[in-house]
Amino acid sequence: MSVFRFRPILKSTLWGGERLIPFKHLDVVQGNVGESWEISGVGGSESVVADGRYAGYTLPQLIDELKGDLVGGDNYRQFGNEFPLLIKFIDARQDLSIQVHPDDATARRQGLPRGKTEMWYIIDATEAAHLYSGLRREITPAEYTRLVESDAICDALAHYRVKAGDVFFLPGGRIHSIGAGCFLAEIQQTSDTTYRIYDFNRRDKDGHLRPLHTQQAAECIDYSVSDDYRTHYPHNDNEGTVLAQCPYFTTSLYRLTEPMTLDYSELDSFVALIVVEGEGTLTTEEGEEMPVRQGETLLLSATTQTVTISGKVKVLETFV
Repeated sequence: MSVFRFRPILKSTLWGGERLIPFKHLDVVQGNVGESWEISGVGGSESVVADGRYAGYTLPQLIDELKGDLVGGDNYRQFGNEFPLLIKFIDARQDLSIQVHPDDATARRQGLPRGKTEMWYIIDATEAAHLYSGLRREITPAEYTRLVESDAICDALAHYRVKAGDVFFLPGGRIHSIGAGCFLAEIQQTSDTTYRIYDFNRRDKDGHLRPLHTQQAAECIDYSVSDDYRTHYPHNDNEGTVLAQCPYFTTSLYRLTEPMTLDYSELDSFVALIVVEGEGTLTTEEGEEMPVRQGETLLLSATTQTVTISGKVKVLETFV
């Protein structure tokens, strides 16, 4: 067995919307679903195999069973039974908090196993959808503290109106926030560490202000400034377009209108395929066919040589 599907882990949030369940064609009733964790090895939120021979296995159990055949030899030696990526769909009905994640070096100083570098691919967006990514002007650590205390931190951040197809890469240390109206796929290092800088003085369901992590965040922030934090890439059909390439993951986009064979014979890694639009058929090298459609995420084992995808479909491909 070389292709695995997992049960989605739906998480209701203060800012979540109502688009994820229909996007994934699920027959469940749950409100304010902000996230669907598609493939996760995070403790307490481990993905479970949905069907087939290994149905019911958690992702760490599956890795323990198949080892490098599933994730790749180098990945297994480095991560053991911990899956190195966390893949999500996110639906923001309201703005998420202004936040930052540590990079690896800062995380280790803080007693954490690793940092969190991530990327966003905007699947859909309302007319007013927006987000924050990075600093738009230089500030000092002291000014950062003053801006947070005066509810003015957003004034120092780069603000973007967004549309479907937009991409943002967020290395650890970059201040950011997913804004209202964004529906996106997120690929990140396996970590659930988030430092909340500012939350718009929003209260939780019990009427309490959510806690902030001002000091921990201050230790993480990358104060460098860039002219443009949006990733620009060619929008070509029927070829792989690299959207992000870093030590933690490589992600490409395939906009397919005709069948295409993906060759992984030289790759020593699992591959996750995230279907963000359309529907089609995936065929393995053994000739096994399976339908794929919007909202599904498939995990291909590292032993996979080739797969062919046919149909009018848009797919994100990511591996380590």
